[in-house]
Amino acid sequence: MNNELIDRDGRNPNDRTVMHVLYGLHTLAWFSGGVFAVIALIVNYIRRADESDSLYIAHHGYMIRTFWWTLLWLVLLSPLWLLLVMPGAIAYGIVWLWYLYRCVRGWMRFNSQRLP
Repeated sequence: MNNELIDRDGRNPNDRTVMHVLYGLHTLAWFSGGVFAVIALIVNYIRRADESDSLYIAHHGYMIRTFWWTLLWLVLLSPLWLLLVMPGAIAYGIVWLWYLYRCVRGWMRFNSQRLP
């Protein structure tokens, strides 16, 4: 007999909790200098490989793409910091807002059991 808890959508509640923690880590990444995002990224890759539910696979992929696109934009915009500080700060601020938007939007859609 299997003693695992199953919630109303047929999943282990721990799976939902892990997804909420991952979205939380991605959302708070800027306050940790990106360390939380790297930890969440590693867990995203591991959990996505073992996942069978398309909703969860989509959200893992969404978080992974958000991380890599953000990193790409930060690298491409880094010369602005070397040339002029103010445009670099503005550009990084825009990237930060975009990253925060993607995290919050994905988290809200996951909470509503919708694709990102």
